[in-house]
Amino acid sequence: MATHAVVPNSKNASILIGMRDGVTGKFSLRPRNEAVVSVFDSNFLVGDGIWEGIRISRGRVQFAKAHLDRLFQSAKAMAMDLGISRGGLLNLIHETIDANNMQPSEGIHVRLVISRGLKATPYQNPTVNIGLPLIVMIPEHKTADPTAKARGLRLVTSHIRRGTPDVKDEMWNHISKATDIQACIGSNVVGADEALMLDPNGFVKTCNSTNFFIVRPGGEVWAPTRAYQMQGITREMTLRICRENGIPVRETDFTLTETYGAEEAFCTGTFPSHICVVSVDGRKIGERSDEGPGPVMRKIAELYKKYVERDVGRSRDEILQEVEPAKTKL
Repeated sequence: MATHAVVPNSKNASILIGMRDGVTGKFSLRPRNEAVVSVFDSNFLVGDGIWEGIRISRGRVQFAKAHLDRLFQSAKAMAMDLGISRGGLLNLIHETIDANNMQPSEGIHVRLVISRGLKATPYQNPTVNIGLPLIVMIPEHKTADPTAKARGLRLVTSHIRRGTPDVKDEMWNHISKATDIQACIGSNVVGADEALMLDPNGFVKTCNSTNFFIVRPGGEVWAPTRAYQMQGITREMTLRICRENGIPVRETDFTLTETYGAEEAFCTGTFPSHICVVSVDGRKIGERSDEGPGPVMRKIAELYKKYVERDVGRSRDEILQEVEPAKTKL
């Protein structure tokens, strides 16, 4: 779990968790050990829900519009009426952060989980659901372990393939993560940090919980095409950073052979941001003597920090306006 290795923080034992009850519509803040859901909840019964992992800095939701747009797109695809606007949901996140005195803190991560809600009986059809979806916000003091990031990742290719969009669209940020978990288990068994997954045609696609990039000889960054993989916010920001800062980049299909021959490889995700890959299937990546991040990833990571600082340097009102622009009266 090096991609999500954390520095332990005792403050997490006393966090307050934000919950919007789908039946009553009421929002409450509950101590960690009292934040429970019914055995008739859709997530518990049939894994029917969506989620977002969100970073908080200076009391601001990092790249709020991108995260909420992705969440609401998944909800619409799943025919799930959240019963709240993007701006309303952002305000609940802020309320949860503030109740935990996290506004001045750094290294805050929020897991936003939305279940389709309470069911009248254990059955998959949403017609037996009662009320609106349950919304849960779990804020934690969660800083990436610097030792794990400095050491880098050792990946192993999984036999589990990414699915096609007509079976389970990988663009959904859905609670059902069975294929990713199976790939993760496979990497655990052989002592790797994460699983590298291929698409149905055998091209390199993504890791089980992060997006994947390589840097080919000459310094060109290669990203697997969007097909068959999660639409990572940090992935999109990385592509934008390259394009706006003169770093050659392209989205393309590529093979394991081209991966083994890369100068650098790295993974991206909301929690780790950028973390280097030192080997894939036992093949060392690159010819450098050190095993830390390579020069291309280091440059991208430094630029990414500046993008984050600019994004969270705005006021909450400015971010809210971006997330939910005021409607102009005609």
